[in-house]
Amino acid sequence: MNWIQRKIYLYNVTFGLYMLDWWERILFNTMVVVLMWFMFYNGSRYVNDMCKRYLWQAKV
Repeated sequence: MNWIQRKIYLYNVTFGLYMLDWWERILFNTMVVVLMWFMFYNGSRYVNDMCKRYLWQAKV
């Protein structure tokens, strides 16, 4: 078992995905990816707005 297979196995065991059917695992992983995309997208927008706000105040 190589490093990537061990990490996938650990992920499946940690979240209990090993006992789900293949389509339930796909559904769960899709929801995780969508949630992570939402968090990163909105987080990047928030950081961008904060940087613009502080840089604009520093110039004034």
